Amino acid sequence: MNIRLETPADYREVENLTREAFWNVYRPGCTEHYVLNQYRSNPDFIPELDFVMEENGRIIGHVMFSKAELVLPDGTRKPSWTFGPISIEPESKRKGYGLKLLDYALGKAREMGVGFLCMEGNIEFYKHAGFGLASKMNIHYHSEPAEAEVPYFLAQELIPGWLGANGISEATYCPPKGYFVADENPEAFEAYEAGFPQKEKDFAPGQLPQFCQSCGMPLTRKEDCGTNADGSVNFDYCQYCYQDGRFLQECTMDQMIEHCSQFVDEVNKNMPQPLTKEEYIGMMKSFFPQLKRWR
Repeated sequence: MNIRLETPADYREVENLTREAFWNVYRPGCTEHYVLNQYRSNPDFIPELDFVMEENGRIIGHVMFSKAELVLPDGTRKPSWTFGPISIEPESKRKGYGLKLLDYALGKAREMGVGFLCMEGNIEFYKHAGFGLASKMNIHYHSEPAEAEVPYFLAQELIPGWLGANGISEATYCPPKGYFVADENPEAFEAYEAGFPQKEKDFAPGQLPQFCQSCGMPLTRKEDCGTNADGSVNFDYCQYCYQDGRFLQECTMDQMIEHCSQFVDEVNKNMPQPLTKEEYIGMMKSFFPQLKRWR
């Protein structure tokens, strides 16, 4: 086994590896390979922490790191870092390669002075590399209430005491904008994706919660989803918002929120504590700006 820096000659092979590793894992299909493709020219990208893992001369894994930010309650911004995607080819998963690659990369990051990492992932894997729930460190996720314990939002002090030494007792994590490149440029992503062998998107156990990117309705089955102009399933929007490649309602975000507010009783069937209509509207006003249609 050999771990080395990625070179331009590796790019396409690594992107295909990343696509195979993430397909239908966190969402139907994946976008991580496009993030990687676009990120290498992003100023937040850290080329000194861009590693591939080889076995018998063949690339079986990859990980990249990026600069990020922590925003303090008073608005002060502090530098932070993140990593990912980290990819291991499907046939080499569950053999310890991912942890070996990550441990190596974390050691190199520490040597470079990277003091604190935030990331989104499965704690059952990443706890073995020293990560824990970020909320336990009073670090909040940008798209969740400050009091929420977000199970997939993890953090680690690579340099012990780094938070205190930098005057950080509480902060909100802001992921790099480059991680949302597929959502911000859907047509460019689709053109890029068309250059790979076709694979079927689907819902699968263990994926992150999926929501309609127009009305916020939970999406758990293909039957919940809208359709594209060619009749294929559109995994971004629900059947009530999007059909045959177009939105069924032309409206503003505030109009959509007002429309959805009439279903608060239905929403409350799945809530631990019932919401008033006003509370539900307030929640949507916080959530909807993150949805693709309104971003």
